[in-house]
Amino acid sequence: MNPLDTSISICTNFLFVPGTRPERFTKALNSGADAVIIDLEDAVAAQDKDSARNAIRTAWPTFTGDEKKRLIIRTNAPGTRFYSADLILAQELSVVCLLIPKTESLDQINGAAQILPNTALIPMIETALGLDRLKEIASSNQVLRLALGNLDLQADLGMVCDAQETELQTARYQMVLASRLARITPPIDGVTPSTDDLAQIEGDSQRAKRMGFGGKLCIHPKQIPAVKAAFMPTSEEIEWARKVIAADQVSQGGAVKLDGRMIDRPVVLLAQRTLAIAGKY
Repeated sequence: MNPLDTSISICTNFLFVPGTRPERFTKALNSGADAVIIDLEDAVAAQDKDSARNAIRTAWPTFTGDEKKRLIIRTNAPGTRFYSADLILAQELSVVCLLIPKTESLDQINGAAQILPNTALIPMIETALGLDRLKEIASSNQVLRLALGNLDLQADLGMVCDAQETELQTARYQMVLASRLARITPPIDGVTPSTDDLAQIEGDSQRAKRMGFGGKLCIHPKQIPAVKAAFMPTSEEIEWARKVIAADQVSQGGAVKLDGRMIDRPVVLLAQRTLAIAGKY
């Protein structure tokens, strides 16, 4: 399987569920979320890591093939004593996609890819070192897209951000730029801690889309509708995407100008993704 072909590349909302709460796995899948992240890291205490893996292992055969395509496992961070067992579990279950927290190097990602050659990888950028090595991480083997760990990155950098996380705007821009240069799917923005402030989740989601992000992490099902609405392509974006696809077909894959803008392969892929998100491709 080419990991870039996974449907997770067009998901716009990702709902976390603790690995220790197997009774919530199916509920999360039925919540309206595009993808569900079963968490083995922050949501699971050190003494519960083994039981969380066993809960996932037990539940896995109960998921349909389509549900498995929407499931992502967040491992523990590379270098922790839990990480190897997480990779073994992913290998055993043939997991479609892994979210790897606190990624800081190409070697970490390529090491996971060597063990899991058929698994798409989403590195989480949560530290200064990870941010400094964005370009090499984005270009690593089997990386589908990047994800921002905004709360951990703030802590690692010693930041005290305002409500709009203005202080993280440069980091967000760097992630969008690195993704574009690596020609991977647009990155996933971090979480909004509040589950009840609808205006905040709407504003955060709209900012993420304006900046070039392709999705957002969610910590509660109540956040999903606002995130989904923010990332749904507008009628103008859908019309533009259709024009790009038509121009590409006429040029038979060659570079072509549309409305004074050069249309190359990444632009065509973006147009295809736009129509896929809108359910029109």
